[in-house]
Amino acid sequence: MNTTHDVNRRVVGTIRGIARGMSRGAMLLAGLLAWAAGAGAGEYALSGDSDVVGQIQVIQARYEDTFVQLARRHNIGYEELRDANPDVDPWLPGEGTEVVLPTQFVLPQAERRGIVINVPELRLYYFPDGERVLTHPISIGRRDWRTPLGRTTVITKAANPTWYPPQSIRDEHAARNDFLPAVVPPGPDNPLGLFALRLGIPGYLIHGTNKPAGVGMRVTHGCIRMFPEDIETLFASVAPGTPVQIVNQPFKFGWGDDGLYLEAHAPLDEEVTAGMWSATDLTRAFIAVTEQRDVQLNWRSAERVMEGARGIPESVSGNGGTLRAGTEKPPTAVGGFE
Repeated sequence: MNTTHDVNRRVVGTIRGIARGMSRGAMLLAGLLAWAAGAGAGEYALSGDSDVVGQIQVIQARYEDTFVQLARRHNIGYEELRDANPDVDPWLPGEGTEVVLPTQFVLPQAERRGIVINVPELRLYYFPDGERVLTHPISIGRRDWRTPLGRTTVITKAANPTWYPPQSIRDEHAARNDFLPAVVPPGPDNPLGLFALRLGIPGYLIHGTNKPAGVGMRVTHGCIRMFPEDIETLFASVAPGTPVQIVNQPFKFGWGDDGLYLEAHAPLDEEVTAGMWSATDLTRAFIAVTEQRDVQLNWRSAERVMEGARGIPESVSGNGGTLRAGTEKPPTAVGGFE
């Protein structure tokens, strides 16, 4: 089955080309203008009986808008915005075109403490005190530089970090006749940006960027990249020792006001190619979230949400090819990724 990521890969390639061609000054100016226009982190109160936070928003595009600009302005990742609006031209939405902002989220199935990163969602969640969650778009590792999964902690913090590129990255750049020095000092040429959180997984960071146009895509060498304003906020709040969970949950079930919700994202491309995800995984996710609470799943709705992979939570309770918690998937239901 084709997913919206088939289109995204072509669009991302165009963005990378534009980013390489832009002067550093132009990119920084574009970032500042976007931030001044009103970007801000989503901060939501936690409710003990709800796993869904935020609300979907719909805006009207202006004639000069692109998805790169809208993503920065509204603190959304580029691919999140593209997935939520598959029928809108990301480079020329057009004056007055309605654009859905995917600003409602089913929280990942993970301990709500510290930082939780869901890689297929390209999003970070920060739980500072058990009462709130802050969420930010992120970039993750490319297909050949995958972001590792698992539990770790923030071990150190660095403002104005110096970058020591590993030899493997220097070799990769050298193959393109783009020679990296052994040490990149703080400043506008440093890809770590102004702030970095070093993780207990050797070599991996959560950091800013000097190329914010790429946030919300798979463009890194495995690190977690954030908008400059987002890492600045996170850096000020997070202390060494903060737990970090990196999970892989393309299908997120959770309880909301209208029963059970499902938010679906396309799995990582290499996992789709390997046939690692199917409707069976959807069933497992459903069973996990209904261990202590019974509900009927509208399987037809769930498969539609899964296959659309728009990143928008939808209610999937009720009738329509139903599956009750604790039962097997109906044998007539067919779905999954090719």
